[in-house]
Amino acid sequence: MKGKLIVIDGTDGSGKATQTKLLVEKLRKEGYDVELIEFPQFGQKSAALIEEYLNGSYGPAKEVGPYRASIFYACDRYAASFKIREWLKEEKIVICNRYMSSNIGHQAGKIKDKKKRDKFLEWLKDLEFDLFNIPKPNINILLYIPPRVGQDLVEQKLQTTISLFEHQDYKNKLSKQKDSRKYIVKGAKDIHESDIDHLKDAAAAYKYAAKKYSWPIIDCAPGNKLKTREEIHKLIWDKIKNTL
Repeated sequence: MKGKLIVIDGTDGSGKATQTKLLVEKLRKEGYDVELIEFPQFGQKSAALIEEYLNGSYGPAKEVGPYRASIFYACDRYAASFKIREWLKEEKIVICNRYMSSNIGHQAGKIKDKKKRDKFLEWLKDLEFDLFNIPKPNINILLYIPPRVGQDLVEQKLQTTISLFEHQDYKNKLSKQKDSRKYIVKGAKDIHESDIDHLKDAAAAYKYAAKKYSWPIIDCAPGNKLKTREEIHKLIWDKIKNTL
């Protein structure tokens, strides 16, 4: 069996982290050798520029622009690409929570003009897959949820995190984690999460790219009614099982 690279991406609040973990559990139960990697790699040196960007250190997302911001994220994936290739050589299944497709959603969404957006997408593909030579995914699943619903879910998650952070034992646990994010610890949303216009633009860009690149789309909240995590997991499994 050859190694496989499977990406679970999606709009904010769509449950990417939950679904990647459920997928890893399912694959291991089925007897597959699986590795999970999540992007950005918060807490790693390769994600330092991303953390500063999301904290607003470089200004609003639109001022940073799609090209500069994309390089921050691409560098993080470049750093991870070496171990991803090793896993694939070992014939493992690699599950990614976000990947190059996140750059497409969040950065291409900043570009309204179709010709300029397509030009950016070509540049991004050359940057990540050619110049940085990151492995191309075998399948890229897009979890879709309406931006307003997604923002509400992010807010609920944030409030839960803030409540937990009030307990000293949680503070101690969080301080030991390599992937803890400063802006969550401070009880604030990042510059993407706090901007509903950005989330709407990103959602539109994700759907545009899904059509352009034939990504399977899973509607997690048809009619604004959220599906259960089990229902979404089953839909994902149905999409990827023939890839294995």
